[in-house]
Amino acid sequence: MSSTAVEDSLSPPSSPNRTNHQRKRRRRRRSSTNSMMSYDQKNPRYVPPWTTPYVIGIGGPSGSGKTSVASKIVSMINVPWTVLISLDNFYKPLTAEESKRAYRSEYDFDEPAAIDLDLAYKCISDLKEGKKTDIPIYSFVNHNRVPGKTIPIYGASVVILEGIYGLYDKRLLDLMDIKIYVDADLDVCLARRLSRDIVSRGRDLNGCIDQWERFVKPNAVKYVKQTMKNADAIIASMGENTIAVTLLVDHIKSRLDAKSEKHIKELNRLCEISSGHKYITFSSNPKVMELEQTPQVKVILTMIVDKDIDRDSFVFYIDRFAMILLSRALDDLPVHRQESLTTSSGYHINNALKCNFDQITSVSLIRSGDCFMKSVRKTIPSITIGKLLIQSDSLTGEPQLHGEFLPKNISEFQKILVLQGQVITGTSTLMAIQVLLDYGVRPENMTLTVFLATEIGLKRIINAFGNKIAIVVGKIIMNQDMKQSHMKWASSRFVDTKYFGCK
Repeated sequence: MSSTAVEDSLSPPSSPNRTNHQRKRRRRRRSSTNSMMSYDQKNPRYVPPWTTPYVIGIGGPSGSGKTSVASKIVSMINVPWTVLISLDNFYKPLTAEESKRAYRSEYDFDEPAAIDLDLAYKCISDLKEGKKTDIPIYSFVNHNRVPGKTIPIYGASVVILEGIYGLYDKRLLDLMDIKIYVDADLDVCLARRLSRDIVSRGRDLNGCIDQWERFVKPNAVKYVKQTMKNADAIIASMGENTIAVTLLVDHIKSRLDAKSEKHIKELNRLCEISSGHKYITFSSNPKVMELEQTPQVKVILTMIVDKDIDRDSFVFYIDRFAMILLSRALDDLPVHRQESLTTSSGYHINNALKCNFDQITSVSLIRSGDCFMKSVRKTIPSITIGKLLIQSDSLTGEPQLHGEFLPKNISEFQKILVLQGQVITGTSTLMAIQVLLDYGVRPENMTLTVFLATEIGLKRIINAFGNKIAIVVGKIIMNQDMKQSHMKWASSRFVDTKYFGCK
């Protein structure tokens, strides 16, 4: 996801100081989801980097400059998928009577009870656990949440939660990796608040001052100032605070760098077979089905890898190859038996098999998986198609989810074809499968269908997710083959590039 802004408050790893309570909570979560992941609990398993975002909490009085500090941190760390969430989005919906009081500036928005901290905790907890969450949108003009509208967030690398009670709730504090308090004199806060509420939120001066004296200032003294003791760092919003923010950003970057290094080691570990951990490999996995290398398949493969083949011929052979792969992938269609069936021509069939094609969907990994689209439409014209846009970071190698366009209730489909042109390192495939698991898709309902796959990529997938996910591959390229000079094409993403005529 990219950084986003919502109502001036929402824009778009491993925790270094996780408490024992948090460790136990994560262990319980991993145990509870183990049935989805086909792991033996005694074996190590792949922990995707996006499931452990770095959470930053920012608190301080209203008008102290929390949003400015948060925005400066976002800009300086310059990390994609940094999510800035304001607690203002979690104001509780008002009743009709409370709404009337709010318009008369008689409702206390600055006490802790005005904020739905339970919902805020659930949303941040979901993000901390790598799950998708929906952030409500609050309208300060209407004093209520925007009905039927939320902001979906999934796959954050860094989560920043800011608000006057950002450091108030113990449950939220336990989720945070670093806690920052932005301090300012209350008279300065008043001046900033008047400017914001009158210009941006359409309030009148007298109402703003009355609200400050009755609610904002007393609550700041009674509740907000007390949260300063929960902070790891205190930043003064007055004057130049760049040095303090820079030190914080350097600390955050070091943690993110450590997470990236750990992820790379994890990917490398998935390619190994050691005496201490006996991993499953595709050679011993009955769910990995390489096409029989018949003369037809060999001819098609030869034409596909021929660098001198013209693009029209290349597209023709890819489409033909896709039809063969899809036929193999659909051999285990979800079917039901019908005792008797009479055709339109009067032919009678006993013990007929029928398939509900509405229970089949496909998920294409943009762009390489789109090479299957023409053949998929010919095979099942009415099929529902989803797409995932995943790219690996050029510096860290971490997969990053740029877009998800999945069918509604995808977990209810009985057959999900995961389509990808080539599996080379396997990182984007790992994330695609994990995204589907997070949406509740059962691994045994997935069939990864791919033209060409390397040994190293398949090992990572199988060692990460076990032997419940079926894999249909046109050709597996072994490690020793890739070392040969004439096999350099195997490590380049040439299929979709040539298929779509891209450079």
